[in-house]
Amino acid sequence: MQEQIRNVAIIAHVDHGKTTLVDRLLYQSGMFRNEELDRLAGGQHGLIFDSNPLERERGITILAKNCAIEVDRNETRYRINIIDTPGHADFGGEVERVLSMADGALLLVDAFDGPMPQTRFVLQKALEHNLRPMLLVNKTDRTDGRPAQVVDEVFDLLVSLEADDDVLDFPVFFCSGRDGWCMEQVDGKRFDLQRIFDAIIEHVPSPQVQHDAPLQLRVSTLDHSEYIGRIAIGRIAAGTISTNEEIQVLSPSSEPRRARVQEVHLFEGLGRKKVQQAKAGDICAVVGIEGIDIGDTIACKQQPSALPAILVDEPTLHMTFRVNDGPFVGRDGKYVTSRQLKERLEQELERNVALRVEQGERPEEFLVSGRGLMHLGILLEN
Repeated sequence: MQEQIRNVAIIAHVDHGKTTLVDRLLYQSGMFRNEELDRLAGGQHGLIFDSNPLERERGITILAKNCAIEVDRNETRYRINIIDTPGHADFGGEVERVLSMADGALLLVDAFDGPMPQTRFVLQKALEHNLRPMLLVNKTDRTDGRPAQVVDEVFDLLVSLEADDDVLDFPVFFCSGRDGWCMEQVDGKRFDLQRIFDAIIEHVPSPQVQHDAPLQLRVSTLDHSEYIGRIAIGRIAAGTISTNEEIQVLSPSSEPRRARVQEVHLFEGLGRKKVQQAKAGDICAVVGIEGIDIGDTIACKQQPSALPAILVDEPTLHMTFRVNDGPFVGRDGKYVTSRQLKERLEQELERNVALRVEQGERPEEFLVSGRGLMHLGILLEN
């Protein structure tokens, strides 16, 4: 059976039901047993993609994540990589780096609220990456919903963002992520969410990649395992990558160096599976490269060539982190020295590309800069 790839990001304002809709897509994909998904969600009413405890507590997406769903249509197997993005501007660093892996976008908008300021921010980033959106008007079953007017408001928003004619001719679905149905017309016939998979296959283009060129893979996000160390995740822009292959690591901040790939993993459902080789267009995880960082390019050893670095908006808010020197110092907590504070901030810098940390005026203090109040607040809570 022939296989094709679709990489799609799902973007929305905070609390418009994005993670709930992704969960329903997973339930209806047919790849999992319902009991398995309930277990992953932490209970019957949990959300699978809100895996971080703070995300479940606050009910918002903080960390970008992705899953892979396989759909068979007309003797072709489509691997649909769905990339879940945060909906708040403070997590713009997460948004910008994961959008570089996508070729299309699902724009989710609440049927009552319509487009909100954060919708504009994330949609603008998607257009900068030349992603053509599909509109999903969620919570259409609300008694106070106004889905038809919301479609017009999204059109006006795209016009204000100077979208071209192709983008303005966007497909529209009216849906309920909670109940798992969608319609192509307001008050039209209800279908299950398989219609959205069909629309992704039709409207999201295949990855624009070079299959026969030397290897190029830009690291867009990082994972970490206490057993195997740092795991680099990104989309292969050219060539193939194989287990035990010797490669070059090209970094904007250091000299090129050689390394060996220990394992290559492709995403499958909510997990990953080890493969011998991944090809151009695949979103994969690469294990075994020490010191790899976000924005680095994994390139062919014989003909190394770097991809452009990921650009992230500059921080807007600054805080001073320092060691406690009050009268109750040492009575609470166990990480109380400047060395431990520095180690924790350096650990955060490995994944949080929008964060900046500088040495303060004194050795025991650090100037920490972030995208906003929520960005730094989440860091403090963690």
